[in-house]
Amino acid sequence: MVVADVVRLAVQGTVAALLLTHTAQIWQLVVLQAIAGTATAFFNPAATGLTPMTVSAPRLQEANAVRGMSQAAMGIAGPALAGLLVVTVGPGYALAIDAATFAVSAFYLARLRLGAHVTLPPQSFARDLRDGWREFVKRTWVWVIVLGASIGNMMSGVWYVLGAAFTKASHGGAGAWTVILVANSVGALVGGTLALRLRPFHPLLSAVLFLGAVVLPGSLFALKAPWELIAFGVLLTGLGSMLFNTIWETTLQQHVPPQALSRVSAYDWFGSLLCQPIGLALTGPAAVAIGRSPTLWVSAAVSGLMVVLMLATPSVRRLEAAA
Repeated sequence: MVVADVVRLAVQGTVAALLLTHTAQIWQLVVLQAIAGTATAFFNPAATGLTPMTVSAPRLQEANAVRGMSQAAMGIAGPALAGLLVVTVGPGYALAIDAATFAVSAFYLARLRLGAHVTLPPQSFARDLRDGWREFVKRTWVWVIVLGASIGNMMSGVWYVLGAAFTKASHGGAGAWTVILVANSVGALVGGTLALRLRPFHPLLSAVLFLGAVVLPGSLFALKAPWELIAFGVLLTGLGSMLFNTIWETTLQQHVPPQALSRVSAYDWFGSLLCQPIGLALTGPAAVAIGRSPTLWVSAAVSGLMVVLMLATPSVRRLEAAA
């Protein structure tokens, strides 16, 4: 995680320097952000594995909820602060400040002292992948949830793309779209607050039921509902998604052996990160081929189908919370 932060510090610092010297080219920015994305792909699964090593078992879900709430809060404050910095000091200096945040993260991670734990014998990266895959597929509830959530992430890209076009055209403009996006983060904050106290006996059953709210944005946009109603639907989606993510991550941490946790989480992140850009890329061609409303209906229907698939899996419904 420290190495990943240092890489992202270097990437964002380089982007800032290119902008400040007015020498940036598109291909440079693309390559640099791909490197930053690769570093993030190593950071996130490790963070999932690190949490149980730093937090007592009874506080694990609370820790995941607080982490999710902080991300949701920054989803509201981050764009506003970024816009202020771009207007006042310019994009180059704004990205330099962004780079510095990774230095702060690396500093505190380097100071972290973990308790005694079993160190695994060194082995090849390919062997790590094979071991992680075996742990991933041996638990039906793990791969079913990851498959369903990954395809759901793909479908969420549809309303992000077409929703922006919908509101820009004749349904409230940029202001309405901003409210809709902020509503998603507000819902996530509310969901995180609920996750601090919620302790379902069948965690995955509850988590997937909360996730059912993902059908709302696509359906409401397809119906050409008022943007205020869409914002409320997106708020509920943010709430349900936060509850799902918090309970899901806690369940992984409680039921997957510690030595395999980050590797299993890596496959979880792989599904999400693979499917999101695919959904964004396919939305435009699909809308041209069959129309905006049918594309939105298809995305909502597929999202709903994934929720049903997860609920139909016995191990998802029956898994009990850890003692």
